[in-house]
Amino acid sequence: MPLSKTAAPKQATAIIGAGIGGIATAVRLAAHGHRVTVFEAQESFGGKMHQLELPGGYRFDGGPSLFTLPHLVDELFQLVGRNPQDYFRYQRLDPITQYFFADGIRLTAWADEGRFAQEVEEKLGVPATEVLRFLRRSGQAYEATAGTFLQKSLHKAATYLSPEVLKALTSLPQLGLTSTMHQRHAAAFSDPRLVQLFDRFATYNGSDPYQAPATLSLIPHLEHGLGAYYPEGGIYAIAQSLVRLAEELGVQFRYQEPVLEILTAADRVTGVRTAQDVYDFGLVVSNMDVVPTYRHLLPRQPAPERTLRQPRSSSALIFYWGIARRFPELGVHNIFFSEDYKREFEAIFQEKTIADDPTVYVNITSGHTPTDAPPGHENWFVMVNVPHDQGQDWAALVQHTRQAVLRRVSRALGTEVGPLIQAEHVWDPPGIATRTSSFGGALYGSSSNNTLAAFLRHPNFSGQLEGLYFCGGSVHPGGGIPLCLLSARIVSDLINN
Repeated sequence: MPLSKTAAPKQATAIIGAGIGGIATAVRLAAHGHRVTVFEAQESFGGKMHQLELPGGYRFDGGPSLFTLPHLVDELFQLVGRNPQDYFRYQRLDPITQYFFADGIRLTAWADEGRFAQEVEEKLGVPATEVLRFLRRSGQAYEATAGTFLQKSLHKAATYLSPEVLKALTSLPQLGLTSTMHQRHAAAFSDPRLVQLFDRFATYNGSDPYQAPATLSLIPHLEHGLGAYYPEGGIYAIAQSLVRLAEELGVQFRYQEPVLEILTAADRVTGVRTAQDVYDFGLVVSNMDVVPTYRHLLPRQPAPERTLRQPRSSSALIFYWGIARRFPELGVHNIFFSEDYKREFEAIFQEKTIADDPTVYVNITSGHTPTDAPPGHENWFVMVNVPHDQGQDWAALVQHTRQAVLRRVSRALGTEVGPLIQAEHVWDPPGIATRTSSFGGALYGSSSNNTLAAFLRHPNFSGQLEGLYFCGGSVHPGGGIPLCLLSARIVSDLINN
């Protein structure tokens, strides 16, 4: 049911950061009658979900490239009685991903689970029944736990009195709390290539499949069970449509006006200070990474050091390439696997560097949005998982990794890709940290490399300051578009219920 359009005005609310979590929180609070102002340090909205244009007519989504659980976007429009399709449209992808293994085998992940399982049997020799059994278990784990661990605050006693918790507890034996993702996948499949394929889902929250709990083996269900989607106009269209809705609801966006301090009196927030002015607010929601929120915006408040010192997630090294030809064998999502996956994650999480032969992800939107590249060309978003910034020599790492990426992709495609690059831009962890205020450029805040990671993430509210809340990828329930949208829902529920 949509909310009343005549909801009574409530407290003036400041949101720090116009990332997807902040925008969605603004929509929800405005729908409940709050007077909302969003402060953003950059010249426009989106945070990691920005867009980039390069000379020659190439457009790229700057950050996130995978879209799942589209109903979480739709419900923001439905909340105020709007038709989502008047603002935003999308289509289910089929196929989802093209996989290129180091031994030359190519595998297509079809949207239909049965067709995908048959493809695996034909290409890798793994019985389709085993694939379907694994995907079914992944779906059961998701359905049993999402209502508790993703959609509610884990830091409120009322959560643990809900029916969803009992449902989750009965599923504990199946969740794999004492084993790793890799161990679960290796036990399920004898073919190391299929193990590698499912291990990669650990990267969806910046983790290591050789450390992350087997619980995270529910992640494949998001794609294979619930579907992957492509928004018309690309991922940036999500942010565009929600900002349009927010502005229609009266939300004010103040760009290039970073918040310098969250103001407090006694045990509650009273407003924010920017270089331009001091503003009074009864509620403040930080969509900024929780580490700089405490370190820079709350310098006189005691910080939750145990939480802030949790190991960080991985970051990304992204090459935006304008490519002067088309590759019909490539889709929207393409994975070029390395020969030694374990070595990759050891390099990232133990040695804090990049392996010599990294797995490469290539996202191409020009096949669905032709204006993203000139005719006969493609826009390649090329990403490698890397450690967050800890003072590494990124200039050297970028050059070394660029050559490794070109070798891996050129070998798989049978074409030298380097000479085809007509335009280029690079985004490394220090750049990510600067543009998005993500601590060290970590994409997902803390990693999920231990069983209790979900409970160690910062809650969506302050336990010390009344009126202070947190949304976005560095707090519960985590990073990525769906989880950031869920964090907005949790914050809204905490404030309004």
